[in-house]
Amino acid sequence: MSTLLGELTRERVRPETEHRLLVCGGIPCSSKGCREVKESLDDELRRRGIAAEIPVEIVGCIGDCSLGPAIIVYPEGILYQKLTPDDARTIVREHLVGGRVVEALLHRDPRSDEILRQRETMPFYCGQTRLVLRNCGVISAHIDDYLKYRGYAALARALTEMSPQEVIGEVKASGLRGRGGGGFPTGRKWKLVRETPADEKFVICNADEGDPGAFMDRNILEGDPHSIIEGMLIAGYATGARRGYIYVRAEYPIAVHRCREAIRQARRKKLLGENILEKGFSFDLEIRTGAGAFVCGEETALISSLHGTRGDPEPRPPFPAQKGLWGKPTLINNVETLANIPLIILHGAGRFVELGPEGSPGTKVFALAGKVRHTGLVEVPLGTTLRQIIYDIGGGIPGDKRFKAAQTGGPSGGCLGEESLDRPMDYDSLRRAGSIIGSGGLIVMDEDSCMVDLARFYLDFNQDESCGKCTPCRIGSKRMLELLQGITGGRGEEGDLERLEQLALLMKNSSLCGLGRTAPNPLLSTLRIFRDEYLAHIRERRCPAGACRALSRQQGSTEEGTRAEAETVDR
Repeated sequence: MSTLLGELTRERVRPETEHRLLVCGGIPCSSKGCREVKESLDDELRRRGIAAEIPVEIVGCIGDCSLGPAIIVYPEGILYQKLTPDDARTIVREHLVGGRVVEALLHRDPRSDEILRQRETMPFYCGQTRLVLRNCGVISAHIDDYLKYRGYAALARALTEMSPQEVIGEVKASGLRGRGGGGFPTGRKWKLVRETPADEKFVICNADEGDPGAFMDRNILEGDPHSIIEGMLIAGYATGARRGYIYVRAEYPIAVHRCREAIRQARRKKLLGENILEKGFSFDLEIRTGAGAFVCGEETALISSLHGTRGDPEPRPPFPAQKGLWGKPTLINNVETLANIPLIILHGAGRFVELGPEGSPGTKVFALAGKVRHTGLVEVPLGTTLRQIIYDIGGGIPGDKRFKAAQTGGPSGGCLGEESLDRPMDYDSLRRAGSIIGSGGLIVMDEDSCMVDLARFYLDFNQDESCGKCTPCRIGSKRMLELLQGITGGRGEEGDLERLEQLALLMKNSSLCGLGRTAPNPLLSTLRIFRDEYLAHIRERRCPAGACRALSRQQGSTEEGTRAEAETVDR
């Protein structure tokens, strides 16, 4: 047995006794000055001669985007929030040298006014089950940290104790469904690739996350890239692939950099390349960056982009699992799906099935955004209700305003109204409600949000991102957008809603790919729940939420004219 294999198969526990400072390096914290905070920590530690004893590391997003810039001080696990460089020096002086927790920089629960020291005691975190996000914000992206936290132990188990067929059987038994939007059973896809004869096969990680408001995949790649590499290695072993690609949008420079570094580190440890762990299995991978086209999240368009051509979708079948990259069988899974694989192989399918309802086992990461107090990444068991996510974890609506709706699944998803607050968030439940989980975008709206304008926004996005290859999507989305622009601009007419519904059904039934078939979903769901709001725009030239400026101006002009007319009559 190789030395590395022996190390990976040894039972280990998380090292919670080490002194270390973890600085949240997610995009929100970076934009608020996390690097300046880190520099102040480094300078103050050096000035006091203790820099060698207490390492300072930038880690991935800790989850709650409202807290940044934030740091966690171990071994106590104290979380300090909303820091400035001066605050960082205070923490070194008072906490690290003086042994006194700086309570003024701790989080205070707005509901109870209680000071909360550890991240795990905050309502935002204690209501979650962080499995996919288990390492994000807890370790750095370096392979040495990942190995301390049982990293690559699942790969070692697969290569030493399981055949490829047994690995696929374990994934099938887990019931894991694709977390990229379609929800297709992962084990079935792996089995199809395995059983398709070919001299070469590929594994692709789809990290082309393009939904507005979605940032799940980006943060996993930034905070825990080795979990994706390990998931791809296991997938390659199970399906017979020897090469893989991580396809990530170029707008994610931090994720691209950390993935490239992680690949180099894995190669140096001989966890990528030839004869991995001396078990005769060879697999290597590389990064490919996309130009940010939303349609390239669709599997066949992604493959076209990898071929170096325009990212246009192709008719299916044949499916990529049968004929994909370079015409070879290709397994395509998204980031979150692959991050689940090491957990399933290491702990068994039974543990995974315990979470979530039948048909939707496991957890799901949601990007909670919009009109909610605590925005950020939320990981909960599938089947958790919308109310629990928004109020128990997210802290409710700011200003105690009324919840109006939540958009799930991004531009391809649908809208859930107040009557759905107690609806379980799982694949089948949301489908029955006319929406989807999608990749995990969850945008909350309050009483000041206009549902007609929301539909216009998403249709504008889909129309702009349409590849234009098929007529129903190219023309249909343009005509629907024109109708919605007319309604929000005060030019709506009787019959517009019927025309919109006809166009929506045409697109859903005849578009070439998933973008066109799902583009009408935000419109159809808001029409079903908030039809009165559409009618107010058309018949009364009024936006009930007061969000459509053109209607507000028209209403103001009408009121001024009425007052002038009344004054004339009086005279």
